[in-house]
Amino acid sequence: LPPELCRINEDQKVGLDLDPYVKKLLNARRRVVLVNNILQNAQERLRRLNHSVAKETVRRKAMLEAAGGYPQGLPGK
Repeated sequence: LPPELCRINEDQKVGLDLDPYVKKLLNARRRVVLVNNILQNAQERLRRLNHSVAKETVRRKAMLEAAGGYPQGLPGK
């Protein structure tokens, strides 16, 4: 987009100073990329956490089944 704005600016007979707008766009792009990276990292951490919880659930279920069922006081499923 910034190159297009520069080309439009050069094609205009009236000289508009688009540099501040180009800088704002580049700054906005930088912030969007930063937020995207943060969200991707959070998503990856959640994926790993979900995987760990699933593994622990399987492990505990196997322990309960090996022990002969659910402990007293807890309803079975």
